[in-house]
Amino acid sequence: MPVIHLAPRATVRVSGPEAEHFLHNVITTDLGALQPGEAKAGALLTPQGKIMFDFVVSRAGPGAFRLDCRADIAADLARRLMLYKLRAKLDIALEEQSVVAVSWENDSAHETGDETVLDLRFPAETRVIRHYGTQPPANADETGWTRLRIENAVAESGSDFALGDAFPHDVLYDQNGGVGLKKGCYIGQEVVSRMHHRGTARRRLLIASAEAVLPEAGTELKANDRALGTLGSVAGTMGLAIARIDRVKDAMDAAIPILAGEVSVTLSIPAWARFTFPETGGGEA
Repeated sequence: MPVIHLAPRATVRVSGPEAEHFLHNVITTDLGALQPGEAKAGALLTPQGKIMFDFVVSRAGPGAFRLDCRADIAADLARRLMLYKLRAKLDIALEEQSVVAVSWENDSAHETGDETVLDLRFPAETRVIRHYGTQPPANADETGWTRLRIENAVAESGSDFALGDAFPHDVLYDQNGGVGLKKGCYIGQEVVSRMHHRGTARRRLLIASAEAVLPEAGTELKANDRALGTLGSVAGTMGLAIARIDRVKDAMDAAIPILAGEVSVTLSIPAWARFTFPETGGGEA
């Protein structure tokens, strides 16, 4: 069972009698569908619908929630939540953590609870567990974690997209439970809902594969010098990329090589995703 320590991470704890009602009306995740022992992707959006903060959210005991995020954005996330708190009966506390442990390929009997949660961004058979509190000893490095994220198309800010630059649909939150598409209002909800119901999402997270080692994250993807998107996390010959799927379809239909630098790549939709390449491309927007 691989175990790694993700560092640096931090958690923002929101607790109190009105914590769930408050968070449910602010973040993208449907907390009514979040069970104890589970963790889901989540985000706090700008009013324009772009991701301002991303995190993994889980229950941390009765009336309490844990927002697990990058340590460098945690204080700003806590301050932003405080701005929305007003007179709600809850507490918001920043809990510094030197590491968050992650394990996968666990025995199916492994129990989850307040301090060990199943990361639902990954398929059930992979069984990725996030550990808080007591940490199991690490026996692997973050290369294995990066590869696991790539194989399962799990994007994270900093590695795969810049905060303030991506819509939830860009990073598949509409596909993996990071957005509650049937819940009520939350910040940025109108834009996300309109994009979803009109089917206008064109930038999507894809899996990139090649026969040669891929260049570094941030490398632009092109076909005949036409920009398609950008590489994110890379592990050898595999990587993640956020790209215009209409332009990718154009290139595939015309048998035009898609290049990341000098390396020819194949872009594919994750097997678990419910969207497809458009019937025709041609988008110029």
